[in-house]
Amino acid sequence: ARQMGKVCVAGAGDIVIDYANGTLVCGSTTLREGDFISINGTTGAVYGRRIKTSDSELKQVLIGKTMKPADSKLFQSYDFVMKLADQYRTLGIRTNADQPDQAENAIAFGAEGIGLCRTEHMFFGGDRIDSVREMILFAEDYAKYKAEAAEAKDDQAKLAHLKNEHGEAIEHFNSALAKLLPMQQKDFEELFAAMGGRPVTIRFLDPPLHEFLPATHDQKDDLAKKLGVSYDRIEALGHALHEANPMLGHRGCRLGIVYSEISEMQARAVFRAAIQCAKKTGKKVVPEIMIPLVGYVAELKQQLDIVHAVAREETDKAKTKFQYLVGTMIEIPRAAITANEIASEAQFFSFGTNDLTQTTLGMSRDDSGKFLPHYQKIGIVKSNPFASIDQAGVGRLMEIAIEGGKAARPDIKLGICGEHGGDPTTIEFCHKIGLTYVSCSPFRVPVARLAAAQAALRHGGVPTKVGKSKAPKAPKATGKATGKTAKKAPKLMRAASAR
Repeated sequence: ARQMGKVCVAGAGDIVIDYANGTLVCGSTTLREGDFISINGTTGAVYGRRIKTSDSELKQVLIGKTMKPADSKLFQSYDFVMKLADQYRTLGIRTNADQPDQAENAIAFGAEGIGLCRTEHMFFGGDRIDSVREMILFAEDYAKYKAEAAEAKDDQAKLAHLKNEHGEAIEHFNSALAKLLPMQQKDFEELFAAMGGRPVTIRFLDPPLHEFLPATHDQKDDLAKKLGVSYDRIEALGHALHEANPMLGHRGCRLGIVYSEISEMQARAVFRAAIQCAKKTGKKVVPEIMIPLVGYVAELKQQLDIVHAVAREETDKAKTKFQYLVGTMIEIPRAAITANEIASEAQFFSFGTNDLTQTTLGMSRDDSGKFLPHYQKIGIVKSNPFASIDQAGVGRLMEIAIEGGKAARPDIKLGICGEHGGDPTTIEFCHKIGLTYVSCSPFRVPVARLAAAQAALRHGGVPTKVGKSKAPKAPKATGKATGKTAKKAPKLMRAASAR
């Protein structure tokens, strides 16, 4: 929701939704399908009526372009503070985005790159979800064929029998990937173009496959007709992919290892998009490929063997050379503890703090609303660990990973791409432990820029960019003097002017 700039209230355990009757009940309040509601995503308040709203002046100037900067004193003050902050901060600021409009919004707010592109979000657009579901439907049978073919080796008769036996799966699985390749390539081209040569970190497929399956009877029936299979087969697939604990199940790099063709397709789409975008725009494109949920260096190496092989193929085909970086998310404790091994293969680490918090604390983010507020109330935890990083636990694992990573690769790039990346307290911690950048949703970029500067000032920072650009001029005061005591300047401005 933050990434899309939408307000959201999550973890509201008292709400009861009746899908059949189209009602939502919370205490004595009942809402029906079609009723207007208004949501305050900051306070969590939900109002049972339509409240008139308007975009802020900042959004009108930077995003909608419906107001000129000269007409907004608020924007002028904002611009002054942001330019001042950029002179002091040492942390880079990136954004989490997987669509060109999200990227453009983030750039308008001052983002310097994309720290996380979730490729699975692209799979839900338009008709491509049908191709994804076609791939999933025949994936297990195709994997079985590959395993049996590997055992058959040079037994041509056996191989011919297997191809005949699994012919349907082979055809549909490869056909689905062939349809997805140009779609992914187009997505990446548009994203690279929107970023104008800025760094873009692309995460390979992460969620478990069952998340892409149709949920309702009508959706399942429609898919069965499109693929020419029975409804029961679609239903059976859902049961087959069910996992007791999907967050720790068949997802992330585990998918890419079992179904290596998926990783191959995504790598090919990335490289072809980078080559084409560079040709069209004349700007250098250096994609950063990120492998998710790595716990063993062997997992990362297996996936990178695929990436490097595809890179060589695309280089030869295009008769041109291109650069790219490879890295991984650090989101399970074993990855942090063995970071020295993983850094032998990875050129960058990005801390996926959402899952790292869950796996470290043994706590589900989706279910924690039942007890975390009580924990905070009685003092077990000072703050919500899913909003602000648990520095003693999760933070210590991050420090271990940084120490190990730098020992193996001194120039390793270090980032954070969980939602913690927009939290000021977490940003200060990231500054202290030596991260290269933080990545957050587009609309939190200004907060991150300011928080990064405040962190630098609190810890002995000096202007890092003075000399490259002139110090910003404060906006002119307006209005007549009243004799009243002037309000105190923002902390950042006071600290900066005191130097």
